[in-house]
Amino acid sequence: MKKSYILALLMVIGAVCLVYFSSDQEVARYRSFAEASTTGTSVKLVGTLVKDKPMDYNPLENPDLFSFYLKDEQGTERRVNLTQAKPQDFEMSESIVLSGKMVGEEFLATDIQMKCPSKYKDEESMIKELTES
Repeated sequence: MKKSYILALLMVIGAVCLVYFSSDQEVARYRSFAEASTTGTSVKLVGTLVKDKPMDYNPLENPDLFSFYLKDEQGTERRVNLTQAKPQDFEMSESIVLSGKMVGEEFLATDIQMKCPSKYKDEESMIKELTES
């Protein structure tokens, strides 16, 4: 076999291994507050904003600290301290994905992703009602 074929084969094998191992690190299941407490390491968790509890953000005092309460998928509520500014339209989010770890009884979040309601949701329900009647 030619050296160029062997080199090309090794490069393909290396690329496949690189993709496999890098994607394995990105795909992580969501944890609950209870699981985050036991691991002691950084985890991802998903939940919903507890709208009847206070949200604290004072950009004059500390622009990189925003605190709120989140309910995880198991129904546990905890205070979250986000080390970023308060996201725009935060109150309208349907679900929130956080990366961070538990510090005592509070979750220290370093990253946030929000799922906001679709602007087409009302239109979809109206179209569904029209087609059913």
